[in-house]
Amino acid sequence: MRGVVTGIAAALMLALPGAARALCDVTYRVQPGDTLLSVAAQHYEASDQWTLIYYANQSALAGQVQSLVEGAEIYIPCPAENPVADASPLVQKGAEMTLLTGGGKLPFADPDWPGGGLATELVNAALELSPSPVPYEVVWEEDWSRHLFPLLEEKRYDMGFPWPKPDCAATPEDARCASFHFSDPLLDLPIMLFRRAEGDFFYESDADIIGKRLCRPKGRFTHDLDRSGRRWLAQAQIELVQPGTPEECFAALMAGQVDAVSLDVFEGAAKIVAMGLRGRVVPVDQPLSREALHVVISKTHWRGTTHLYRLNAGLARLRESGRYNEIVQRHLALFWEELQ
Repeated sequence: MRGVVTGIAAALMLALPGAARALCDVTYRVQPGDTLLSVAAQHYEASDQWTLIYYANQSALAGQVQSLVEGAEIYIPCPAENPVADASPLVQKGAEMTLLTGGGKLPFADPDWPGGGLATELVNAALELSPSPVPYEVVWEEDWSRHLFPLLEEKRYDMGFPWPKPDCAATPEDARCASFHFSDPLLDLPIMLFRRAEGDFFYESDADIIGKRLCRPKGRFTHDLDRSGRRWLAQAQIELVQPGTPEECFAALMAGQVDAVSLDVFEGAAKIVAMGLRGRVVPVDQPLSREALHVVISKTHWRGTTHLYRLNAGLARLRESGRYNEIVQRHLALFWEELQ
């Protein structure tokens, strides 16, 4: 049976060498002032591993990171130790059905990552559990700018992943909304704000962003900055700086030219480590937004709805089986271990 630990007990465990890292597979009762980052620091001695807890408690948290509900109970998983991906017997070279993805998006998609990445392994497992499974080939195209247009729009490949979905209800004219069907979510992706450790920037509500200078590289989505209830760009309420690379964003942050850098939690953490900025740049506790990653298929694909039905049915079975959580936790543990 899982134990229940309080903040005091967790804090005491920090004094025991190596023991704090083993304080997992327990249910933790939220204490006043707790955040996922502080809870991760207590249990893993590494606040950046808060995503392990986030993904293990998505339905209960409903997106909360900064303000956990005092007295609520959340599950603290143990980091997975086996990096070996499940076999994918349906993946076959030259198969009739083709799935398009690309590298460099850790931990989600990369041919050199175990299982081809988290998103790749989730898609493989879902298709394995789908009704009437069929063989397929996973094709790696490194130029992500060509994936949607023209490769998937022109149906040179059947489906592609992983892609965020714009707010199609608010912006049906968006080219991605007009051209593609989206699967059920593969998983949520927290989009964070990264600030200078010695700075005074904070984000507790949207009002705190008004008048600020944010940096997000050119070519990244911006729909979360103009979604319903936010008209930050349309009404010029913030200044968005868009250089070519994340590295340029962090350089601007350190030079005091922007207030915060906005990237997904994994890319942001990886860039901070690669640039030697650990301890000098930190994430703001509260995510700026949560974006789901999806599989997409052209609306003109003659078997589009059939393919998505099978994939979505497989995803549902994958979640019910418990294998979904095992795959997610294994990839997250490997990602954070690599950063260390």
